[in-house]
Amino acid sequence: MTAVNLAAKLAQFHDTWAPRTIARVNDYDVRLAKARGEFAWHAHPDTDELFLVVHGTLHIDLEPAAESVTLRAGELFVVPRGTRHRPWSEEGAEFLLFEPSGVVNTGDAPGALTAPRREL
Repeated sequence: MTAVNLAAKLAQFHDTWAPRTIARVNDYDVRLAKARGEFAWHAHPDTDELFLVVHGTLHIDLEPAAESVTLRAGELFVVPRGTRHRPWSEEGAEFLLFEPSGVVNTGDAPGALTAPRREL
């Protein structure tokens, strides 16, 4: 058992929108990801999704309310299950996700940004 250093884990990869699992909590993954530009609109019908920004600024557009949440380092937001959302970052962001291990990053909208589950 050792502590996990988020900065060291983030330094191990550079691609965006490709989460890496850094720990497991019961049946949940703790994942790190990097963002730049827009992700795909999608929803996770069966689970909430927690975003915690480590560095930079991450925006999450939400439907159907046409709202947007802006997260800065140290801030988190939970997207409720079934809510269509699109994360994006103009200048780039690094963030932590907490979600069930089987969750696919593109939810109900598989496509070019769908990433396999990878561990660091």
